Amino acid sequence: MAGRLQDKIAIITGAGRGIGAQTARRFLEQGARVAIAELNADTGEATAAALRAEGFEAIAVQTDVSDHDSVRRMVADVVAALGPPDILVNNAGINVFRDPLQLTDADWRKCFGVNLDGMWYCTREVLPHMLAHGGGSIVNIASVHALQIIPGCFPYPVAKHAVVGLTKALAIEYASQNVRMNAICPGYVETQITIDYWNTHPDPEAQRLYAYNLHPPKRIGTTDEIAMTVLFLASDEARFINGAIVVVDGGRSILYHD
Repeated sequence: MAGRLQDKIAIITGAGRGIGAQTARRFLEQGARVAIAELNADTGEATAAALRAEGFEAIAVQTDVSDHDSVRRMVADVVAALGPPDILVNNAGINVFRDPLQLTDADWRKCFGVNLDGMWYCTREVLPHMLAHGGGSIVNIASVHALQIIPGCFPYPVAKHAVVGLTKALAIEYASQNVRMNAICPGYVETQITIDYWNTHPDPEAQRLYAYNLHPPKRIGTTDEIAMTVLFLASDEARFINGAIVVVDGGRSILYHD
């Protein structure tokens, strides 16, 4: 039985670990061939090698998404190795939380360079290939910070709001040419970065439970719950979903706050 992404070629940025790595696994299980575009060459190759050892077709390409030349080289390498991409998952991102008046120009550029420019550079490079072969699906990983403002997180939510704007604008621009673009807004997800953050506190377990209790299900999301949402939006099952902003946060963002 053919998989949901059978013979599709997918690029997933920031896929050396976390949400990106789990998305790569789910795509491969459904018949895709996957390029892991990862800044950390060692992490990217280790993830790709582990997946190849299980019989999947995965490659790693060292990529700095904030550098347009690096993105150009990555897409060219993917086309040469696997073929033109059908799917792009713009997953690479970084947290930049600063006091606005203490924020340096370098901090601002770093936040927007990865979280916004990187999505645009990758999209701009894959679009000609998608248009040439009749369509494609792009999924951007935004954040609940794109929809609500949480104090103390500037300028990260500014960049994520812009990701929603980018998603909607390009979704309309290319809809008639069968290229869809959607965004996912994850809430709190239990990644290694999250665990490392808890471990900076005197009582990591208490910090974990605090995070859990903020959410109606009394837990936070898993990388697989985000990956499965990406899989759906990337697949032909979602072929009439375009310009959508899908929140995956267990209901946290609609919970009444005192």
